[in-house]
Amino acid sequence: MARRPLPRILSSGGAQIARSREIARTAADSATDILHPLITITRGLRRLASAGRARWAATPKERRGPSLFLGAACVLVVALIPYGPMLALISVMGAAAWKGRERPAVKNGPDEAETERLRALYEALVPYFSVADDPSPLYAHGGKWADVFSDFEFDGDGRLTRLRVAYPAHFTDGEPASRARIEQLLHTKSGRGREYLFHWDEEGNELLMSVLPALSTAIAAQRFVTVPGETVLGFTDADAVQRTVPVREGDVTRDAPPVIWRTGPRSTEPHLLAVGQPGSGTTTLLRSIALQALQHGDVLIVEGSGTGEYACLTGRFGVLAVECGLSGALSSLEWAAHETERRLIAANRSRQAGHPAPEDTRRPLWILLDRPSVFGHLAAADGRPDPQHLLEVPLRHGRAANVTVVVAEQFDSVEALSEAVRTHTRARVVLGPAAPTTVQGVLGVAPHTTPTPDVPPGRGYARLGTGPVLRLQVPATPDPYDDATSEALRQAVLELLPEHQTAPLEAVPDDGAPEPEQEPAPSATTVVPPAPTAASASAAVPSATDSGQLTPG
Repeated sequence: MARRPLPRILSSGGAQIARSREIARTAADSATDILHPLITITRGLRRLASAGRARWAATPKERRGPSLFLGAACVLVVALIPYGPMLALISVMGAAAWKGRERPAVKNGPDEAETERLRALYEALVPYFSVADDPSPLYAHGGKWADVFSDFEFDGDGRLTRLRVAYPAHFTDGEPASRARIEQLLHTKSGRGREYLFHWDEEGNELLMSVLPALSTAIAAQRFVTVPGETVLGFTDADAVQRTVPVREGDVTRDAPPVIWRTGPRSTEPHLLAVGQPGSGTTTLLRSIALQALQHGDVLIVEGSGTGEYACLTGRFGVLAVECGLSGALSSLEWAAHETERRLIAANRSRQAGHPAPEDTRRPLWILLDRPSVFGHLAAADGRPDPQHLLEVPLRHGRAANVTVVVAEQFDSVEALSEAVRTHTRARVVLGPAAPTTVQGVLGVAPHTTPTPDVPPGRGYARLGTGPVLRLQVPATPDPYDDATSEALRQAVLELLPEHQTAPLEAVPDDGAPEPEQEPAPSATTVVPPAPTAASASAAVPSATDSGQLTPG
């Protein structure tokens, strides 16, 4: 039987059908673009009508009559006022257009790439959270990551910014080594170059990982709202402290959470040690502390690096001396030791007599040492004592005598610090990039965050005594005499500097110390010669053995 040929339109009209479909699709898209406002208004009217019906259904029956009367009165008033119907129509169309607008779709869960990242992270945690004899393992190869991961968030690049991990009860979350392994794994798998905060909930067997925002580096040196005895070391996270102070950040004034270090007779951390790499900002920290200390006290600076970082403070009111040489450092620290003894003796005599402590013993004295280990090497080569040994009296009894010691050193010279410095400096600061084990060696405990390899100057961690480890950003306090300093930062530091000391210093006689009855009592603005001799210092300050016992610090 012969086959009948197909109709012409079916055998050779494929191209015409495709062209017709394309024309129809183009016409539909054009019509949709033209009629889009009408579609939007229609959708809005439908939503307004649905909302009105729902509101009418929710209205009690006894209130429907008054509602109808009020609505009819409103319609009558609109119909009677000039241009009322037109304004009402425009209002209804505007409300319908706003109600019918297209809204972005709400994301209800992770997309495919984010799901794959969570699955890979789950598989990486299986060897750490699983045991062989667990009858119902929470972690197993090929298991469900949704059972252990919750509260997860991703950034625009698809990297995790927040994740809550549930782990089995048999995991040794009380051991720092076990915690460190999990934190390192999450840090590696979630993306390097960011700082993560880990919060362990041992009771609930949960670990919360979150990405911390970078601390602001735009806060420059300025007068902070503090009371005498409080020093702002820097600024930290908002949820880490319970206090804020107003600061100027560029042209804007805002409240920032500070790291407050309290000194004085009632302080439990009267002395501070700052450690960092070269260029990490330890000198900036000491310069910031000096500018704040000069508001209410006197400052003695001993610089071991000899680079002139504190030249801007030379000759200022309240600055007793700025020493850069070995002889000057030994003489100044010897005077500081005798001054501490004198303050203790004077305060002890006043208490025994029933009088308040003398005014000159209540004015704070700050001893700032930048890299004292350099003087130790020079003293050993010259056969002279290490200047750090002269710090034992200010460190041991400085709290009772209103004497505060601040030491800044580099990581490679921490072992050269004396035992007294390492024992009595209970306030600690670590600046610059450092491994968690290195930070733990200085602060005593490891930080709860993962340090980043690249940090700005003045960025690090602080711990006051036995308190928690806080992130820290030191206020920008550069050397105003440095050519690389910007004009804004230079002016900020210069505005905080005291006036220059213009009165001539009294020369110390060569044949001996002045008569005791002719020696004036130290005042708030007494300036000590930059390099007093040991004989004059010992003669001007009575020794502890001649006047009684020292008051314990």
